[in-house]
Amino acid sequence: MKKTKSIIINLMYMMLILVVAFMLSLTVGNVFHTDSLIPAIFTLAVFLISIITGGYIYGVIGSILSVLALNYAFAFPYFKFNFSISENLVSAIIMLIITVISSTLIIQVKQNEKTKAEAEKEKMRANLLRAISHDLRSPLTTIYGSSAVIIEKHNELSNEQSLKLVKGINEDSQWLISMVENLLSVTKIDSGNVKLNKIPTVLEELIDAVLVKFRKRYPEQRVIVDIPDEFVTIPMDALLIEQVIVNILENAVQHAKGMSELILKCFVVGENAIFEIIDDGCGIAKERMNNLFTGYYVSENADAPVDVRKNGMGIGLSVCASIIKAHEGTISAENRKTKGSCFRFSLKMEAEDSEQ
Repeated sequence: MKKTKSIIINLMYMMLILVVAFMLSLTVGNVFHTDSLIPAIFTLAVFLISIITGGYIYGVIGSILSVLALNYAFAFPYFKFNFSISENLVSAIIMLIITVISSTLIIQVKQNEKTKAEAEKEKMRANLLRAISHDLRSPLTTIYGSSAVIIEKHNELSNEQSLKLVKGINEDSQWLISMVENLLSVTKIDSGNVKLNKIPTVLEELIDAVLVKFRKRYPEQRVIVDIPDEFVTIPMDALLIEQVIVNILENAVQHAKGMSELILKCFVVGENAIFEIIDDGCGIAKERMNNLFTGYYVSENADAPVDVRKNGMGIGLSVCASIIKAHEGTISAENRKTKGSCFRFSLKMEAEDSEQ
């Protein structure tokens, strides 16, 4: 079905370009009283067909139709097909050669671009694997080490020591679960295997659900909420957008050193709902800005404490970017002029007549 639709669209583009070229040729012929420019017009038309449709087939078909149009309407004898005249035959051959050459060049350029994109994608995958192996090693080592101590020295450990080790295992396990969920989400969304279930969602209910999830993990962290007083609904996949907001809030807790204030803000601008997560922490390092939403940043400080290295991968932000992209929204981050950082993403508001 998709292939058939693509063929129909390409054929429509081809015919549209040829019709425009034909009408332009008639105009040029009537205004300037010469046929010398007409072959150039059809040559340009064939070139445009090759670029827009991106294939040999449509370029060759367009070339043949152009040759027929030239021979029929713009070559003597007019309004008759006649290839017995050497001039007409040479024009047809030249047109076909130009088509083959232009189509070949365009296909080569597109293949080179595709190869380059695939190479870049493979590079990003390799960086992702390195990031995963680097950052998952720390919590796994902690879990293994703590559990080994409990097993081997359980009779020698006090209740307080055992509880401390078990608490560390629990925290690292929660982080690993969250990381695996994020990795699965970004993989599914990027591969196109996830279909968004976009329904009108009440903003206040969304924020309440986010805060419930966030407070389960960070009960002591206060979040200042600033949302419109009026009733606001936004079309979205609520579970995925909840994941975005929670990920950014957790990112602030984990990375915004010195943070004393965390704000979750939402407001409406035109046809977009803007979400902002603002903190007054240490801000975002310049070297991280370019790769902030890719998930492929690896900390160079291998000697950093475990909990710092554990949170260094940024897969959660990569998930956020993928989810917002799937919603056809935008996401960005910036350092504030005063102190801290601001993460911002936008979602399109539902049109008034879309509910009818």
